[in-house]
Amino acid sequence: DGRLTFFPGNQTVDLSSINFMKRWGTVFLNAYTNSPICCPSRAAMWSGLFTHLTESWNNFKGLDPDYVTWMDLMEKHGYRAQKFGKLDFTSGHHSVSNRVEAWTRDVDFLLRQEGRPMVKLTGYRKQVRVMETDWRNTDNAVNWIKEEAANLTQPFILYLGLNLPHPYPSPYAGENFGSSTFLTSLYWLEKVNYEAIKIPKWSSLSEMHPVDYYSSYTKNCTGEFTKEEVRNIRAFYYAMCAETDAMLGEIISALRDTGLLGRTIIIFTADHGELAMEHRQFYKMSMYEGSSHVPLLVMGPGVREQQQIPNVVSLVDIYPTMLDIAGIPVPQNLSGYSLIPLLREKAESEASPRGPRPLWVLSEFHGCNVNSSVYMLRTGQWKYIAYSDGSSVPPQLFDLTADPDELTNVAITFPVIVHSLDKILRSIVNYPKVSSSVQEYNKRQFISWKQSLGHNYSSVIANLRWHQDWLKDQKKYENAIDKWL
Repeated sequence: DGRLTFFPGNQTVDLSSINFMKRWGTVFLNAYTNSPICCPSRAAMWSGLFTHLTESWNNFKGLDPDYVTWMDLMEKHGYRAQKFGKLDFTSGHHSVSNRVEAWTRDVDFLLRQEGRPMVKLTGYRKQVRVMETDWRNTDNAVNWIKEEAANLTQPFILYLGLNLPHPYPSPYAGENFGSSTFLTSLYWLEKVNYEAIKIPKWSSLSEMHPVDYYSSYTKNCTGEFTKEEVRNIRAFYYAMCAETDAMLGEIISALRDTGLLGRTIIIFTADHGELAMEHRQFYKMSMYEGSSHVPLLVMGPGVREQQQIPNVVSLVDIYPTMLDIAGIPVPQNLSGYSLIPLLREKAESEASPRGPRPLWVLSEFHGCNVNSSVYMLRTGQWKYIAYSDGSSVPPQLFDLTADPDELTNVAITFPVIVHSLDKILRSIVNYPKVSSSVQEYNKRQFISWKQSLGHNYSSVIANLRWHQDWLKDQKKYENAIDKWL
């Protein structure tokens, strides 16, 4: 959650490596994902293109494996390139449940797709390495810096992808039932300031926006939660952020130990945030700030120190920024704009042959846990959220200056603003048309998957993540799918 990198969010947990980057570099106060879920978000970051252009509609559908990323271009131009850890931007990954849930979101049924969010402490008190895989990847990156990067004559680009602070799989709920366990040790929990944790306000279930209600239900969050449960989920999430921050610290230390720190640019960001029980939801897949607002910090030669940038930016800006750093000509067809002019306070006019950076960012979502395509335009104080064809589902409008917690949808109060933001949104993307092509894609994919199963279809679909609800009335749900098809 990007809000943890600046005041007041950063009061809840000690993130010393992020604070180090803020002291010696720049923090972006309004950085957003272009799609609040792993694979589509990463596809945007690696390609520099909006989601409707990459057609990365869900966690199963990303870029083609041979897609030319900014890292490929840097390698072609003489950089030594190395990747460690989670990449997750090409098609074909994630579970069958995940993709079937995304394809069937237009079906008229409500089924829980996730385990109920819960917390769990690891076995022993002072355990530092809770997420072993991430620590192993961090160790590999540290060793590479010390053994390879330190001895190179050519410039290098190193990518490290962590899974934390993503919640862990929840085996208690049955096989493959989502990742709804917030797991940490007391070592990390002690870095959280419980007094500073805000308990989010919730609307009553009957007052929720219809898409929010669907999300809350499928994420298994419509039941009763005590204040203590909510506070713990938030605290454990912050503790997981502290563990992530420590891995960033290992990279900074390795660069310092090898004398590379002063001449290396470091960028820290995330593919999406975590709602941690805001708006009666956990996880991502939402345009609310907890899910769509990501961290973005940059430090290194030529980057201003202790700078806070209020401009709205998004992950598609990484592609042109990396090429800009490397002195490689930036293709004109990208959705993103280089961040270098902002980082170095250049006049926008010299910045880009395409003219100045727009005053808005776009995020969109077409995957599971949400029963409509969603489009978010963030500009100035406003966040405008449009759904589906723009008429069958009511839009949302939030004034983030007056209402940073996004508790009051003011779309009906400000029809003129809604109209003008919708006009801008339609000039960027013909969103009713995109929504309808996603609906066709979902049907096509589902039919071909169903045909591939033959006689096994009924038993396979009954035992996906939603099995606890599905098996209560299997025929009803199969009929709902037949009706949709």
